[in-house]
Amino acid sequence: MAEIDSFAGLSPDELDAHWMPFTGNRQFKANPRLFVHAEGMHYTTADGRQVLDGFSGLWCCNAGHGRKEIADAVARQLVELDYSPAFQFGHPLSFKLAKRLADMAPDDLNRIFFCNSGSEAADTALKIARAYWRAKGRPEKIRLIGRAQGYHGVNFGGISIGGMPGNRKHFGPALDVDHLPHTLLPENRFSRGLPAHGGEAMAARLLDIIELHGAENIAAVMIEPFAGSAGVILPPKGYLQRLRELCNQYEILLIFDEVITGFGRTGAAFAAEAFGVVPDIMTTAKGISNGAVPMGAVFAREEIYNTFMQGPEHIPELAHGYTYSAHPVACAAAMATLDIYEHEKLFARVQSLAPHLEEALHSLRDCPHVIDIRNCGLAGAIQLQPRAGEASKRAMEVVLESYRRGLLLRWTGDTIAVAPPFIIDTAQIETIAKTLRAVLQKVD
Repeated sequence: MAEIDSFAGLSPDELDAHWMPFTGNRQFKANPRLFVHAEGMHYTTADGRQVLDGFSGLWCCNAGHGRKEIADAVARQLVELDYSPAFQFGHPLSFKLAKRLADMAPDDLNRIFFCNSGSEAADTALKIARAYWRAKGRPEKIRLIGRAQGYHGVNFGGISIGGMPGNRKHFGPALDVDHLPHTLLPENRFSRGLPAHGGEAMAARLLDIIELHGAENIAAVMIEPFAGSAGVILPPKGYLQRLRELCNQYEILLIFDEVITGFGRTGAAFAAEAFGVVPDIMTTAKGISNGAVPMGAVFAREEIYNTFMQGPEHIPELAHGYTYSAHPVACAAAMATLDIYEHEKLFARVQSLAPHLEEALHSLRDCPHVIDIRNCGLAGAIQLQPRAGEASKRAMEVVLESYRRGLLLRWTGDTIAVAPPFIIDTAQIETIAKTLRAVLQKVD
Protein backbone atom coordinates (compact mmCIF):
# COMPACT_ATOMS: atom_id res chain seq x y z
CA MET A 1 0.00 0.00 0.00
CA ALA A 2 1.31 3.44 -0.92
CA GLU A 3 2.32 5.62 1.99
CA ILE A 4 -0.23 8.34 2.76
CA ASP A 5 1.13 11.88 2.51
CA SER A 6 -0.27 13.64 5.57
CA PHE A 7 1.22 16.93 4.31
CA ALA A 8 -0.70 16.69 1.01
CA GLY A 9 2.51 17.23 -0.96
CA LEU A 10 3.22 20.62 0.63
CA SER A 11 6.84 21.59 1.03
CA PRO A 12 8.07 23.30 4.21
CA ASP A 13 8.44 26.53 2.23
CA GLU A 14 4.82 26.31 1.05
CA LEU A 15 3.57 25.70 4.57
CA ASP A 16 5.63 28.62 5.83
CA ALA A 17 4.38 31.07 3.18
CA HIS A 18 0.76 31.08 4.31
CA TRP A 19 0.07 33.33 7.33
CA MET A 20 -3.08 31.64 8.58
CA PRO A 21 -6.00 33.57 10.14
CA PHE A 22 -7.10 33.03 13.76
CA THR A 23 -4.58 30.18 14.03
CA GLY A 24 -1.53 29.42 16.13
CA ASN A 25 0.67 29.22 13.04
CA ARG A 26 3.68 27.60 14.72
CA GLN A 27 1.59 24.95 16.41
CA PHE A 28 -0.39 24.19 13.26
CA LYS A 29 2.59 23.96 10.91
CA ALA A 30 4.38 21.54 13.23
CA ASN A 31 1.48 19.10 12.75
CA PRO A 32 -0.91 20.32 10.00
CA ARG A 33 -4.57 19.43 9.97
CA LEU A 34 -5.37 19.45 6.25
CA PHE A 35 -8.61 18.66 4.44
CA VAL A 36 -8.41 17.54 0.82
CA HIS A 37 -12.02 16.58 0.04
CA ALA A 38 -15.53 17.10 1.35
CA GLU A 39 -18.83 15.41 0.56
CA GLY A 40 -22.13 15.30 2.40
CA MET A 41 -21.47 15.31 6.15
CA HIS A 42 -17.77 14.46 5.97
CA TYR A 43 -14.35 15.90 5.27
CA THR A 44 -11.45 13.74 4.10
CA THR A 45 -8.09 14.57 5.64
CA ALA A 46 -4.73 14.52 3.91
CA ASP A 47 -3.95 11.28 5.73
CA GLY A 48 -7.09 9.63 4.37
CA ARG A 49 -9.42 9.77 7.38
CA GLN A 50 -13.12 10.62 7.30
CA VAL A 51 -14.10 13.43 9.69
CA LEU A 52 -17.74 14.10 10.57
CA ASP A 53 -18.44 17.81 10.18
CA GLY A 54 -19.99 18.90 13.45
CA PHE A 55 -19.54 22.59 12.71
CA SER A 56 -20.81 23.19 9.14
CA GLY A 57 -17.29 24.08 8.07
CA LEU A 58 -17.31 27.37 9.96
CA TRP A 59 -21.04 27.95 10.56
CA CYS A 60 -21.56 28.16 6.77
CA CYS A 61 -22.02 24.81 4.96
CA ASN A 62 -25.62 24.41 6.09
CA ALA A 63 -26.60 22.10 3.23
CA GLY A 64 -23.55 19.89 3.59
CA HIS A 65 -20.57 19.58 1.29
CA GLY A 66 -19.97 18.91 -2.38
CA ARG A 67 -23.41 20.02 -3.54
CA LYS A 68 -23.46 19.39 -7.28
CA GLU A 69 -26.31 21.87 -7.76
CA ILE A 70 -24.12 24.70 -6.51
CA ALA A 71 -21.04 23.55 -8.42
CA ASP A 72 -23.02 23.33 -11.66
CA ALA A 73 -24.55 26.78 -11.15
CA VAL A 74 -21.11 28.27 -10.51
CA ALA A 75 -19.62 26.56 -13.57
CA ARG A 76 -22.43 27.81 -15.84
CA GLN A 77 -22.09 31.34 -14.52
CA LEU A 78 -18.31 31.44 -15.01
CA VAL A 79 -18.81 30.67 -18.68
CA GLU A 80 -21.80 32.97 -19.17
CA LEU A 81 -20.63 36.05 -17.21
CA ASP A 82 -17.55 35.73 -15.04
CA TYR A 83 -17.56 39.31 -13.73
CA SER A 84 -19.67 42.41 -14.07
CA PRO A 85 -18.66 45.84 -12.75
CA ALA A 86 -20.49 46.61 -9.54
CA PHE A 87 -20.53 50.41 -9.87
CA GLN A 88 -22.89 52.11 -12.34
CA PHE A 89 -23.52 48.82 -14.17
CA GLY A 90 -25.18 45.58 -13.17
CA HIS A 91 -26.28 42.09 -14.17
CA PRO A 92 -29.76 40.54 -13.94
CA LEU A 93 -28.98 37.80 -11.43
CA SER A 94 -28.18 40.21 -8.58
CA PHE A 95 -31.63 41.77 -8.88
CA LYS A 96 -33.33 38.38 -8.97
CA LEU A 97 -31.38 37.30 -5.89
CA ALA A 98 -32.17 40.53 -4.06
CA LYS A 99 -35.91 40.08 -4.68
CA ARG A 100 -35.76 36.49 -3.54
CA LEU A 101 -33.99 37.45 -0.32
CA ALA A 102 -36.43 40.29 0.28
CA ASP A 103 -39.31 37.85 -0.04
CA MET A 104 -37.69 35.61 2.61
CA ALA A 105 -37.10 38.42 5.09
CA PRO A 106 -39.54 39.40 7.83
CA ASP A 107 -41.62 42.57 7.64
CA ASP A 108 -40.20 45.24 5.30
CA LEU A 109 -36.50 44.33 5.38
CA ASN A 110 -36.67 44.34 1.61
CA ARG A 111 -33.73 46.45 0.40
CA ILE A 112 -30.60 44.36 -0.09
CA PHE A 113 -27.01 45.63 -0.29
CA PHE A 114 -24.50 42.97 -1.33
CA CYS A 115 -20.97 42.53 -0.03
CA ASN A 116 -18.55 39.63 0.36
CA SER A 117 -18.40 38.56 4.00
CA GLY A 118 -19.87 39.03 7.43
CA SER A 119 -17.11 41.49 8.30
CA GLU A 120 -18.02 43.65 5.30
CA ALA A 121 -21.70 43.31 6.10
CA ALA A 122 -21.12 44.61 9.64
CA ASP A 123 -19.18 47.66 8.50
CA THR A 124 -21.75 48.30 5.76
CA ALA A 125 -24.59 48.23 8.30
CA LEU A 126 -22.80 50.62 10.65
CA LYS A 127 -22.09 53.06 7.82
CA ILE A 128 -25.70 52.89 6.65
CA ALA A 129 -26.89 53.61 10.20
CA ARG A 130 -24.75 56.71 10.57
CA ALA A 131 -25.47 57.95 7.05
CA TYR A 132 -29.20 57.41 7.59
CA TRP A 133 -29.34 59.83 10.49
CA ARG A 134 -27.28 62.38 8.56
CA ALA A 135 -29.74 62.07 5.67
CA LYS A 136 -32.55 62.61 8.19
CA GLY A 137 -30.95 65.90 9.21
CA ARG A 138 -29.65 64.52 12.51
CA PRO A 139 -25.88 64.27 12.00
CA GLU A 140 -25.23 64.28 15.76
CA LYS A 141 -26.55 60.69 16.00
CA ILE A 142 -23.25 58.89 15.46
CA ARG A 143 -22.61 56.86 18.63
CA LEU A 144 -22.75 53.08 18.24
CA ILE A 145 -23.56 50.48 20.89
CA GLY A 146 -22.52 46.84 20.82
CA ARG A 147 -22.54 44.07 23.40
CA ALA A 148 -19.86 42.31 25.43
CA GLN A 149 -18.89 38.98 23.87
CA GLY A 150 -20.39 40.07 20.56
CA TYR A 151 -18.63 39.24 17.30
CA HIS A 152 -19.17 41.30 14.18
CA GLY A 153 -16.20 40.37 12.04
CA VAL A 154 -12.70 41.79 11.97
CA ASN A 155 -12.87 45.10 10.10
CA PHE A 156 -12.39 48.19 12.25
CA GLY A 157 -16.10 48.84 12.63
CA GLY A 158 -16.72 45.22 13.54
CA ILE A 159 -13.98 44.92 16.14
CA SER A 160 -15.06 48.24 17.64
CA ILE A 161 -18.69 47.34 18.17
CA GLY A 162 -17.81 43.73 18.87
CA GLY A 163 -17.18 42.79 22.47
CA MET A 164 -14.37 40.23 22.27
CA PRO A 165 -11.24 41.88 23.71
CA GLY A 166 -8.85 39.42 22.07
CA ASN A 167 -9.98 40.58 18.64
CA ARG A 168 -9.07 44.23 19.23
CA LYS A 169 -6.35 44.59 21.88
CA HIS A 170 -3.47 44.21 19.40
CA PHE A 171 -4.57 46.94 17.01
CA GLY A 172 -4.63 50.13 18.98
CA PRO A 173 -7.53 52.58 19.20
CA ALA A 174 -10.71 51.67 17.37
CA LEU A 175 -14.05 53.49 17.19
CA ASP A 176 -15.38 54.93 20.45
CA VAL A 177 -18.22 52.48 21.16
CA ASP A 178 -20.22 51.57 24.28
CA HIS A 179 -21.21 48.02 25.12
CA LEU A 180 -24.18 46.39 26.75
CA PRO A 181 -23.35 43.49 29.10
CA HIS A 182 -23.54 39.99 27.68
CA THR A 183 -26.46 37.74 28.58
CA LEU A 184 -24.58 34.75 30.00
CA LEU A 185 -26.04 34.67 33.52
CA PRO A 186 -25.15 32.06 36.21
CA GLU A 187 -28.80 31.46 37.06
CA ASN A 188 -29.44 30.31 33.48
CA ARG A 189 -26.84 27.54 33.42
CA PHE A 190 -27.95 24.35 31.63
CA SER A 191 -31.00 26.04 30.10
CA ARG A 192 -32.69 24.27 27.22
CA GLY A 193 -33.44 26.81 24.52
CA LEU A 194 -33.90 30.43 25.55
CA PRO A 195 -33.08 31.01 29.24
CA ALA A 196 -35.83 32.13 31.59
CA HIS A 197 -34.11 34.68 33.81
CA GLY A 198 -32.99 38.28 33.44
CA GLY A 199 -34.19 39.16 29.97
CA GLU A 200 -35.93 42.47 30.46
CA ALA A 201 -33.51 43.62 33.15
CA MET A 202 -30.49 42.94 30.93
CA ALA A 203 -32.07 44.82 28.01
CA ALA A 204 -32.86 47.72 30.30
CA ARG A 205 -29.13 48.27 30.76
CA LEU A 206 -29.42 50.19 27.52
CA LEU A 207 -31.05 52.94 29.58
CA ASP A 208 -27.76 53.49 31.43
CA ILE A 209 -25.98 54.20 28.15
CA ILE A 210 -28.81 56.43 26.95
CA GLU A 211 -28.61 58.40 30.19
CA LEU A 212 -24.84 58.78 29.77
CA HIS A 213 -24.79 59.95 26.15
CA GLY A 214 -28.34 61.03 25.36
CA ALA A 215 -30.51 59.24 22.84
CA GLU A 216 -30.11 62.22 20.51
CA ASN A 217 -26.48 61.17 19.99
CA ILE A 218 -26.97 57.41 19.51
CA ALA A 219 -27.27 56.00 16.00
CA ALA A 220 -27.66 52.26 16.50
CA VAL A 221 -27.45 49.20 18.71
CA MET A 222 -25.89 46.18 17.01
CA ILE A 223 -26.16 42.67 18.47
CA GLU A 224 -26.31 39.05 17.40
CA PRO A 225 -29.71 37.47 18.16
CA PHE A 226 -27.58 34.88 19.88
CA ALA A 227 -23.83 35.29 20.18
CA GLY A 228 -22.33 32.55 18.04
CA SER A 229 -18.57 33.00 18.05
CA ALA A 230 -18.52 33.57 21.81
CA GLY A 231 -20.12 30.17 22.34
CA VAL A 232 -23.87 30.21 21.63
CA ILE A 233 -24.79 32.77 24.29
CA LEU A 234 -28.57 33.00 24.10
CA PRO A 235 -30.90 35.93 24.83
CA PRO A 236 -33.10 35.33 27.88
CA LYS A 237 -36.82 35.40 27.22
CA GLY A 238 -38.08 38.95 26.76
CA TYR A 239 -34.61 40.39 26.13
CA LEU A 240 -34.89 41.08 22.41
CA GLN A 241 -38.47 42.31 22.73
CA ARG A 242 -37.50 44.84 25.40
CA LEU A 243 -34.47 45.97 23.42
CA ARG A 244 -36.73 46.55 20.41
CA GLU A 245 -39.13 48.59 22.54
CA LEU A 246 -36.36 50.80 23.88
CA CYS A 247 -34.88 51.39 20.44
CA ASN A 248 -38.31 52.40 19.18
CA GLN A 249 -38.91 54.67 22.16
CA TYR A 250 -35.59 56.50 21.86
CA GLU A 251 -35.31 56.53 18.05
CA ILE A 252 -32.27 54.26 17.84
CA LEU A 253 -31.76 51.81 14.98
CA LEU A 254 -31.59 48.14 15.95
CA ILE A 255 -29.19 46.01 13.89
CA PHE A 256 -29.18 42.21 14.03
CA ASP A 257 -26.01 40.43 12.97
CA GLU A 258 -27.43 37.23 11.48
CA VAL A 259 -24.24 36.06 9.79
CA ILE A 260 -24.43 32.90 11.90
CA THR A 261 -28.14 32.67 12.73
CA GLY A 262 -29.40 33.52 9.24
CA PHE A 263 -30.51 30.92 6.70
CA GLY A 264 -31.96 28.31 8.96
CA ARG A 265 -29.73 27.79 11.99
CA THR A 266 -32.62 28.47 14.41
CA GLY A 267 -35.18 26.54 12.36
CA ALA A 268 -36.49 29.68 10.65
CA ALA A 269 -35.03 31.59 7.75
CA PHE A 270 -33.77 34.21 10.21
CA ALA A 271 -33.57 34.44 13.97
CA ALA A 272 -35.64 37.62 13.71
CA GLU A 273 -38.50 35.39 12.63
CA ALA A 274 -37.77 32.63 15.14
CA PHE A 275 -37.60 35.07 18.08
CA GLY A 276 -40.38 37.37 16.89
CA VAL A 277 -38.34 40.60 16.83
CA VAL A 278 -37.61 42.48 13.61
CA PRO A 279 -34.57 44.78 13.45
CA ASP A 280 -34.14 47.85 11.25
CA ILE A 281 -31.03 46.46 9.55
CA MET A 282 -29.85 42.85 9.32
CA THR A 283 -26.47 41.48 8.25
CA THR A 284 -25.97 38.05 6.68
CA ALA A 285 -23.26 35.96 5.01
CA LYS A 286 -22.00 32.36 5.48
CA GLY A 287 -25.14 30.28 4.80
CA ILE A 288 -26.28 32.57 1.98
CA SER A 289 -24.07 30.61 -0.43
CA ASN A 290 -23.44 27.48 1.66
CA GLY A 291 -19.87 28.69 2.02
CA ALA A 292 -19.15 27.81 -1.61
CA VAL A 293 -18.35 31.37 -2.76
CA PRO A 294 -17.77 34.33 -0.41
CA MET A 295 -20.85 36.53 -0.14
CA GLY A 296 -22.70 38.74 2.30
CA ALA A 297 -25.88 40.79 2.24
CA VAL A 298 -27.27 43.62 4.34
CA PHE A 299 -31.06 43.93 4.63
CA ALA A 300 -32.55 47.36 5.36
CA ARG A 301 -36.07 48.56 6.00
CA GLU A 302 -37.90 50.33 3.20
CA GLU A 303 -37.94 53.63 5.09
CA ILE A 304 -34.16 53.58 5.52
CA TYR A 305 -33.61 53.06 1.81
CA ASN A 306 -36.12 55.73 0.86
CA THR A 307 -34.45 58.25 3.14
CA PHE A 308 -31.34 58.04 0.97
CA MET A 309 -33.25 58.48 -2.30
CA GLN A 310 -32.92 62.26 -2.56
CA GLY A 311 -30.69 64.81 -4.26
CA PRO A 312 -29.51 64.65 -7.90
CA GLU A 313 -30.41 61.29 -9.42
CA HIS A 314 -26.99 60.79 -11.04
CA ILE A 315 -25.09 61.08 -7.74
CA PRO A 316 -24.62 57.87 -5.67
CA GLU A 317 -26.93 58.09 -2.68
CA LEU A 318 -24.57 55.94 -0.57
CA ALA A 319 -20.83 56.36 -1.16
CA HIS A 320 -20.01 52.78 -0.29
CA GLY A 321 -19.45 49.45 -2.03
CA TYR A 322 -16.95 46.78 -3.02
CA THR A 323 -15.41 45.67 -6.30
CA TYR A 324 -16.97 42.27 -5.81
CA SER A 325 -20.39 43.35 -4.53
CA ALA A 326 -23.04 41.06 -6.05
CA HIS A 327 -20.38 39.11 -7.95
CA PRO A 328 -22.16 37.05 -10.63
CA VAL A 329 -20.61 33.78 -9.51
CA ALA A 330 -21.52 34.43 -5.87
CA CYS A 331 -25.08 35.25 -6.92
CA ALA A 332 -25.28 31.97 -8.84
CA ALA A 333 -24.04 30.05 -5.81
CA ALA A 334 -26.56 31.82 -3.57
CA MET A 335 -29.50 31.14 -5.88
CA ALA A 336 -28.58 27.44 -6.05
CA THR A 337 -28.21 27.35 -2.26
CA LEU A 338 -31.64 28.89 -1.73
CA ASP A 339 -33.07 26.30 -4.13
CA ILE A 340 -31.62 23.53 -1.97
CA TYR A 341 -32.98 25.04 1.24
CA GLU A 342 -36.42 25.30 -0.35
CA HIS A 343 -36.61 21.99 -2.22
CA GLU A 344 -35.22 19.90 0.64
CA LYS A 345 -37.15 21.85 3.32
CA LEU A 346 -33.97 22.16 5.34
CA PHE A 347 -35.25 24.84 7.73
CA ALA A 348 -38.09 22.55 8.76
CA ARG A 349 -35.53 19.77 9.11
CA VAL A 350 -33.66 21.91 11.61
CA GLN A 351 -36.85 22.20 13.65
CA SER A 352 -37.28 18.43 13.67
CA LEU A 353 -33.64 17.70 14.55
CA ALA A 354 -33.20 20.42 17.19
CA PRO A 355 -34.73 18.35 20.04
CA HIS A 356 -32.35 15.49 19.24
CA LEU A 357 -29.32 17.77 19.41
CA GLU A 358 -30.65 19.27 22.63
CA GLU A 359 -30.98 15.86 24.27
CA ALA A 360 -27.61 14.69 22.98
CA LEU A 361 -25.76 17.74 24.29
CA HIS A 362 -27.50 17.90 27.66
CA SER A 363 -26.78 14.22 28.19
CA LEU A 364 -23.16 15.34 28.72
CA ARG A 365 -23.99 17.36 31.82
CA ASP A 366 -22.40 14.74 34.09
CA CYS A 367 -19.09 14.69 32.18
CA PRO A 368 -15.90 15.99 33.82
CA HIS A 369 -15.22 19.73 33.60
CA VAL A 370 -18.67 20.63 32.17
CA ILE A 371 -20.09 23.77 33.85
CA ASP A 372 -22.79 24.78 31.35
CA ILE A 373 -24.60 23.55 28.23
CA ARG A 374 -26.60 25.78 25.88
CA ASN A 375 -28.60 25.07 22.74
CA CYS A 376 -30.86 26.64 20.13
CA GLY A 377 -31.91 25.09 16.84
CA LEU A 378 -28.93 23.23 15.38
CA ALA A 379 -26.42 25.13 17.50
CA GLY A 380 -25.06 24.24 20.89
CA ALA A 381 -22.22 24.86 23.29
CA ILE A 382 -20.54 22.97 26.10
CA GLN A 383 -18.70 25.26 28.47
CA LEU A 384 -15.80 23.81 30.42
CA GLN A 385 -14.12 24.80 33.65
CA PRO A 386 -10.88 26.50 32.59
CA ARG A 387 -7.56 25.30 33.89
CA ALA A 388 -5.84 27.72 36.22
CA GLY A 389 -3.49 29.89 34.18
CA GLU A 390 -4.34 28.11 30.90
CA ALA A 391 -7.42 29.77 29.50
CA SER A 392 -8.96 27.86 26.54
CA LYS A 393 -6.34 25.08 26.71
CA ARG A 394 -8.72 22.37 27.92
CA ALA A 395 -11.34 23.14 25.27
CA MET A 396 -8.65 23.18 22.59
CA GLU A 397 -7.45 19.73 23.67
CA VAL A 398 -11.01 18.39 23.56
CA VAL A 399 -11.54 19.66 20.01
CA LEU A 400 -8.17 18.37 18.76
CA GLU A 401 -8.73 14.96 20.33
CA SER A 402 -12.22 14.87 18.79
CA TYR A 403 -10.63 15.62 15.43
CA ARG A 404 -8.22 12.73 15.88
CA ARG A 405 -11.26 10.55 16.56
CA GLY A 406 -13.03 11.73 13.41
CA LEU A 407 -15.18 14.68 14.52
CA LEU A 408 -14.81 18.37 13.62
CA LEU A 409 -15.90 20.87 16.27
CA ARG A 410 -14.67 24.32 17.30
CA TRP A 411 -13.42 25.81 20.52
CA THR A 412 -13.90 29.41 21.51
CA GLY A 413 -12.34 30.29 24.82
CA ASP A 414 -13.28 27.48 27.18
CA THR A 415 -16.39 26.57 25.21
CA ILE A 416 -16.86 23.83 22.62
CA ALA A 417 -19.31 24.83 19.90
CA VAL A 418 -21.44 22.41 17.89
CA ALA A 419 -23.29 23.46 14.72
CA PRO A 420 -23.72 20.63 12.22
CA PRO A 421 -25.06 20.90 8.67
CA PHE A 422 -28.81 20.60 8.37
CA ILE A 423 -28.50 17.29 6.50
CA ILE A 424 -27.20 15.53 9.62
CA ASP A 425 -29.19 12.52 10.86
CA THR A 426 -30.01 11.40 14.38
CA ALA A 427 -27.36 8.65 14.37
CA GLN A 428 -24.70 11.22 13.52
CA ILE A 429 -25.94 13.48 16.32
CA GLU A 430 -25.47 10.54 18.69
CA THR A 431 -21.96 10.05 17.30
CA ILE A 432 -21.15 13.65 18.22
CA ALA A 433 -22.35 13.09 21.80
CA LYS A 434 -20.58 9.73 22.20
CA THR A 435 -17.32 11.10 20.87
CA LEU A 436 -17.49 14.12 23.15
CA ARG A 437 -18.27 11.95 26.18
CA ALA A 438 -15.26 9.72 25.49
CA VAL A 439 -12.96 12.70 24.99
CA LEU A 440 -14.20 14.63 28.03
CA GLN A 441 -13.59 11.56 30.20
CA LYS A 442 -10.02 11.34 28.88
CA VAL A 443 -8.88 14.99 28.95
CA ASP A 444 -7.55 16.22 32.29
